[in-house]
Amino acid sequence: MSQQPDSQAVKAYLLGLQDRICQRLEALDGQASFIEDSWERPEGGGGISRVISEGKVFEKGGVNFSHVMGDTMPPSATAHRPHLAGAPWQAMGVSLVMHPENPYVPTSHANVRFFIATPEKGEPVYWFGGGYDLTPYYGFDEDCVHWHRTARNACEPFGDDVYSRFKHWCDEYFYLKHRQEPRGVGGLFFDDHNTGDFDRDFAFMQSVGDSYIEAYEPIVKRRMDHAWGERERDFQLYRRGRYVEFNLVYDRGTLFGLQSGGRTESILMSLPPMVRWDYSRQPEPGSEEARLTDYFLTDRNWLEGIDEQ
Repeated sequence: MSQQPDSQAVKAYLLGLQDRICQRLEALDGQASFIEDSWERPEGGGGISRVISEGKVFEKGGVNFSHVMGDTMPPSATAHRPHLAGAPWQAMGVSLVMHPENPYVPTSHANVRFFIATPEKGEPVYWFGGGYDLTPYYGFDEDCVHWHRTARNACEPFGDDVYSRFKHWCDEYFYLKHRQEPRGVGGLFFDDHNTGDFDRDFAFMQSVGDSYIEAYEPIVKRRMDHAWGERERDFQLYRRGRYVEFNLVYDRGTLFGLQSGGRTESILMSLPPMVRWDYSRQPEPGSEEARLTDYFLTDRNWLEGIDEQ
């Protein structure tokens, strides 16, 4: 068992993960390429932002790496860690959001991150966080099952209850309280992850990070050529408004980035390029648009009763 955190090993993994995901997504799009933008943070650290836009598949997407540091932990990170207030810290991670143009291809989000703080008196304190979630506009059962099966498989080597716990956490976290509805069909979410065994905790974060593209790529391939028109596009833009609301009101990563003096362009990379809000809009009962909220955006166990043979 290793208890000493190795931040350099984590950083090397994250940079490699960014490269691998971007390569797979570029190949999937087949037209557009990621534009890279390296940046430095005056307070310490920096990152690499990669953005793709106006592609055959992806209207906009970003895969960001950041490694930032400071002398005092920001409020969003010390709210339930008061003993670390005033401690020097480092945070690094890969965060991505993909917004396809085709309304039948869901939006996806993923993030894996590592924090380490060093109190004046005491040993370094580390934790991992991350996960991924799927936001369809027109849902398909097989997509949801594949997404959650891949997530469960990533968690299985680390305990029988890991998937169920972090799936439930994801459902609770990606929930718009003011709308009383989930943002999507969930996936995984974990934070403050430290079992005392750094190697095992790091391996779990890698398993989650590596499984994202395996979860998302087959779904995109199945839906990217699905015919769509103005009705579907209009509904997609309307539902994207929920995504914006969550990221600006609730998302911890957005709040942490803004409070820690992060690079605004990279932090707000997750916002879609086009969106609309309609006053008191209600889908027609029985329509595919109504089915999104009536069937897909519910507290559902997508793997219940699924034959794994």
